[in-house]
Amino acid sequence: MTDKNFDENQNPESAEGRSEGSDAQASGPAPHHQDSRDAQAAEGSDETPADGAPDDLTVDDILGATQTGEAAAEDAVLADLESTLLNDLKRLQAEYANYRRRTEEQRQVEIERAKGEAAKGLVPVLDDLDRAAQHGDLVEGTPFAVIAEKVRTVVERLGVVAYGEKGEEFDPQRHEAIFQQPTPGAEKTTILEVVEVGYRLGDVELRPAKVVVAVPEG
Repeated sequence: MTDKNFDENQNPESAEGRSEGSDAQASGPAPHHQDSRDAQAAEGSDETPADGAPDDLTVDDILGATQTGEAAAEDAVLADLESTLLNDLKRLQAEYANYRRRTEEQRQVEIERAKGEAAKGLVPVLDDLDRAAQHGDLVEGTPFAVIAEKVRTVVERLGVVAYGEKGEEFDPQRHEAIFQQPTPGAEKTTILEVVEVGYRLGDVELRPAKVVVAVPEG
């Protein structure tokens, strides 16, 4: 037996100590406990953001905010456009209503004017009938009297109105004074004699009445 073996046999504890030391060195330092790492992670998660620091925004949050702003702007533009179009529509409706009213009024004027032109051709005939009546030629029951009555009926249906009678107040817009006669007691100008009866059709003057007027003396 050699000296080395002898020493080991004599000091078994020493040999065991060397064996444990070599095992410890081979395995390296002991790892940190898992609970320690979990505690550190928990402490890190409990940290609050600094004052005034905004929360983290996601891409969806940013896109959503952008789309909301764009939608609000589009709604405002559409509202303005709708208001403008509505005002334009109301203006066009008013203009069209005025146009129809003016057109209808003008149409009525043209109708009355056309009827007046046709009635003007009958005025000389009416004058002849008046003269015949004054001379006693329109004896009731005679063919001439029947024709005269039919002509007057047609004229009335057209809307022709005769005016100008003795004693009426003189109206320069409707009467034509062919002579003025100073008359005692006359306080205003009145018709003294009708030379020709006047005729009108609605607002259309076919012929003014030709009259002799009485005027105050002095």
